[in-house]
Parts: sequence; structure tokens; C-alpha cells
Amino acid sequence: MDGKIAAAPAGAANEVSCPEGSARPASRLTRPMMTLFAFAAGLAVANAYFAHPLLDVMAADLDLSETGAGLIVGATQLGYALGLILLVPLGDLFDRRKIIIFQSLLSVAALGFVALSASVEMLMVSIAAVGMLAVLTQALVAYAASLSHQAERGRVVGFVTSGIVIGILSARAVAGFLTDLAGWRAVYIVSSVLTFLIALLLYKLLPDQQRETSKLSYLRLVASTFTLIAQEPVLRVRGIIAMLIFANVTTLLTPLVLPLSVPPFSLSHTQVGLFGLAGIAGALAASRAGHWADLGFGQRTTGISLALMLAAWLPISLLDQSLLWLVAGVLVLDFGLQAVHVTNQAFIYRVRPEAQNRLTAAYMLFYSLGSALGSSFSTIAYAYGGWHGVCLMGAALSLITLLFWLMTEPAGPQGGAMLNG
Repeated sequence: MDGKIAAAPAGAANEVSCPEGSARPASRLTRPMMTLFAFAAGLAVANAYFAHPLLDVMAADLDLSETGAGLIVGATQLGYALGLILLVPLGDLFDRRKIIIFQSLLSVAALGFVALSASVEMLMVSIAAVGMLAVLTQALVAYAASLSHQAERGRVVGFVTSGIVIGILSARAVAGFLTDLAGWRAVYIVSSVLTFLIALLLYKLLPDQQRETSKLSYLRLVASTFTLIAQEPVLRVRGIIAMLIFANVTTLLTPLVLPLSVPPFSLSHTQVGLFGLAGIAGALAASRAGHWADLGFGQRTTGISLALMLAAWLPISLLDQSLLWLVAGVLVLDFGLQAVHVTNQAFIYRVRPEAQNRLTAAYMLFYSLGSALGSSFSTIAYAYGGWHGVCLMGAALSLITLLFWLMTEPAGPQGGAMLNG
């Protein structure tokens, strides 16, 4: 690989500072560069998910109660939400390339501090920093979108987002394997090294982008992130859908270790993590959802995918009969998640091109809220209703999402009115 894979010359990709369609990059993103974007984004988001299957061993190592262990995930989610508000909008104010590289290097340090944590206080602060810097994923998606042609933007977003979904789903398997092999601290040491190597690649290969930046002050820029939610109907509708679908998926993932780690299954951390890998096939199958949106089938893709997410809870509920039912349900659920998520982003990037980082931050705030709600209420559902209680909650969320989409679907077969806000 060399610098030539970033074919767009400096100044060619200034579309973000112009009205939609008034400027086009001189050349499309090459496949190697898209792959680098996807891998970097996937690793960054995985850093925020490594702790989920490791709470028991981390709590035992630092003498934490079950309630205290839950705060590890809470600190990560709080850091992620703060990063969306405080860090992602910076891409509309400063050089995106420099911000991405700098945040990558800060992530290396934060991961190292997690691995070296000798006290609960040090762990909480450093894990919150890891969560905050994991929003690098959103900066990468926005940057890739801004470097692409309007006609292929959905395809590019779909490709990079597939890396993010794979990072989320594989985080459990990788963390479980490394923990069984060398302890939970090894997870963060390995990720710190990989993040540093990715930072070097980004420094060497990430293309420059000459463009006009926002004239707003930093505080006004952050505030305008919330203003966009009020101003853009596409962002509001697609944000709510994102909140519901991610609450749906975390409803499955958060309590999954509980029925699988006890008899009759009694699976190890590594084995439980493999169920996350099962969803990768579904996520990859849906990576072309952005291309479908480019062709004008975004609304149809959304409706079919939401219906599939609802149907997925039937085989998931049959876990007590066979693990194969769970695998089938995970495949379908993750296919639907990826397809809707990519389509959502393809829609929101068609409005306000000068504010792509802030649009991303606002959209992902909905995602973060949904993930937090799903994680919190699914454990309650499991405590009171067992696995079937979790499945009823997931199916209810799927049905609510489908009904909300039906009520907000704009006039016309492909939602042209919606795309125009």
C-alpha cells in the first residue's frame, strides 16, 4: 500500500462546503482506502464494547460488586455520549485528517491506562476516556462520505459502516478469547498496539481535503448539533428509528451471557463471544443497503428490514430448544440492523452537507440513548421474566419501530418528500 490509493487530490473533495450536487470529487474512493476506513472505524468502536463480556472477571480483579461492575459499561456509554457532543462536531471546524489522527493517538493512551488500572477510580476514568474517543468511528464515516460522489455515497457509507458493525459484533469474541488466554488486561494491551499501528497508517494514507470550515465558535457549533435535530425532519425520524433498533439489539446482547453461561449450556467467555460473530454474516449481507438507497429503494429497504427484525425474535425465543435457533435469529436481527442503519445514514447525509459531522453526532446520540436503554431494561426483563421476558421486550421494540416507520413514511413510493426534509 502507498499514498497513491487515496486518488482524490487535495481540493478535489470539497463537496461538503457546497450545495448538494454543485461539486463532485475528481475520483471515487478506492477499495483499499475504503477498507482502511472500515477497519479503523471497526477497531475504534470495538474498544467501547470489549468490557461487556468481561464484567465478571474485571469485577473480581478489582473487588467490585455486581452493581459496581455495571458502572463500567455506564462509564463507557457516558464517555461515548460526551464524545458525540464535544468531539465529533470538531470535524466541521478543523482539519478532519488531523483530528482523526490525534484522536487515534489519544485512544492508544486511554487503552493503555485501562490495562494498567490498579484501582476502581483509575479504571472508571480511563474506560470513560476510551468510550469518549471511540466516537472516532463517526468522524471516519463522515469523512468517507464527504470524499465520495453523491451517486455512490450510500455505497461508501454502507461499506465503512459494515466495518463498524463487524467491530461491535466481533468485540465479544475477541475479548472472550484473549481473556481466557491471558486475562482481561491483555485485551486492552493488544487493542492499544493495533490502534497505534492504525494511527500510523492513517497518518501515511489518509487523503487531505481542502474545504471551507464552519465560521461558528466551538460552543455555538456544539449547540447547533441540537439545533439540527429541530430543523431537519429526516434527522429526527431516522434518529428515532436508530434509537429503537439499537435498543432492540442491545436487548439481545446485554443479557445473552446469562442463559449461556449456566447449565445446560455452561459456555465459556470465548464460546459466548462466538454468537456475536454469527451476526457478522448478516451484517455483511446487508452492507449493500447503502447502494439500494442510492438507487431509490431506501424506504422499501427500511420496511423489509424492520419486518425481519421483528420476525427474528421468534427463533431467538427458542433458545431452550436449540442453540441453532439463536444463531438463526442473530443472523436475521443483525441483517436488519445493518440495513436500516446504513439506509438511515444515506438519508441524513443528503441534507446540510456543510454539517456532516454534526449530523453524524446528532444521529448517533439517538443510537447511544437506544443502546443505554436496551442494556438497562433488558437486564430487568431477564430478572423478572427470564429469557422469554427478554424476547417479549425485543419483539415489542421491533413492533413499535415498524409502526413508527409506517406512520412517518412520507408520500411517494421511495420517500422523496422525506429526502427533501
